[in-house]
Amino acid sequence: MTILLLGSGGREHALAYKLLQSPKCEHLFVAPGNAGTAAMATNVSISPTDFESIKTFVIKENIDMVVVGPEDPLVHGIYDFFKNDVALNHIPVIGPSKVGAQLEGSKEFAKEFLIKHQIPTAAYDSFTSETVEKGCAFLETLQPPYVLKADGLAAGKGVLILNDLEEAKTELRNMLVHAKFGTASSKVVIEEFLDGIELSCFVLTDGKNYKVLPTAKDYKRIGEGDTGLNTGGMGAVSPVPFADAVLLEKIETRIVKPTVEGLQKDGIEYKGFVFIGLIIVKGEPMVIEYNVRMGDPETEVVMPRIQSDLVTLFQAVANQKLDEVTLEIDPRSATTIMVVSGGYPEDYEKGFEITGIENIEDSIVFHAGTKLENGKVVTSGGRVLAVTSFGDDFQEAIKKSYQNIDKLHFDKMYFRKDIGFDLA
Repeated sequence: MTILLLGSGGREHALAYKLLQSPKCEHLFVAPGNAGTAAMATNVSISPTDFESIKTFVIKENIDMVVVGPEDPLVHGIYDFFKNDVALNHIPVIGPSKVGAQLEGSKEFAKEFLIKHQIPTAAYDSFTSETVEKGCAFLETLQPPYVLKADGLAAGKGVLILNDLEEAKTELRNMLVHAKFGTASSKVVIEEFLDGIELSCFVLTDGKNYKVLPTAKDYKRIGEGDTGLNTGGMGAVSPVPFADAVLLEKIETRIVKPTVEGLQKDGIEYKGFVFIGLIIVKGEPMVIEYNVRMGDPETEVVMPRIQSDLVTLFQAVANQKLDEVTLEIDPRSATTIMVVSGGYPEDYEKGFEITGIENIEDSIVFHAGTKLENGKVVTSGGRVLAVTSFGDDFQEAIKKSYQNIDKLHFDKMYFRKDIGFDLA
């Protein structure tokens, strides 16, 4: 098969790594890809949201399957674009329909879905610029901290958690009236704060059947001890040590099953990943959010642990026969540590040469924000590399990742030294 993978981050490098392990994958194109995917596949300079260019390329190269990495093309309706085009509708797209992608594209849509299907989640209400003062009054009914979520896509940065009521009111006005997150915050969901420990649950579904993939926990804050600004993720651990059989059974019966059944009941076409952000409150799982693709950096620990053929799994998704294939998981722990540009997640410089990748042993280096320039690998984003390792437990895996990070260098390189600190 000839497969086209859309995206350019660490998630896509990890998906490429797994797809290429399949004997069914004869040729892999990645659009646009990065320096890591360039070393194993063929990068194509096409934006994942340029559907017309994707169509031209897919027809020209006789693409057999399209795998969508990031959320943007899904929210913009790439699944429907293929389905409704007579020249493309025979080509499976791994990802949900435009309506299904609203689980991530609209926080309000997701909350309404959760409430409708009686899936445990925090109490909430939503507001626009016209109802901003009602929103301020709603904040007064809640206990701090206050959770404000931009309704639309804000590149993982549209959530504010504030302890001061007056600051929360000011930020609500900034989001709704002054467009702090652009059009993404033209509507804001205010949510009850839930206190607990978070983990990520990943599900692959064909819209009827599903497979629960390995759990993972990522670390969002830039500073050690989970302090400072939110990032796209500074590291991840899989499996999550505290996710025992009792908790996993609760997650599947109370959250995963009703989610997939809810999609069916609502007539929503969904053939792809569901990433369920969970918080465990006094032993009970509750949904914080849905994403409609794999997480990053969680993909860099989940994909290496999947021992089954990923192309076979995706074919089963496309044919709605996921119940006919088995999912085999490596029992070992995997961890990944993100190496980022100095200054990230605020302003940072790009274009620094990265050295030492060739010296890495017993770990996998997934590229995130990298590109090739005059034959050299240089930084091109905030999150630059993810160093993934296996171990008999997460402590052993983390130790390997840190030992290998010591071999890497680029100017102003930064990484957290405490990934997994709260799991010991």
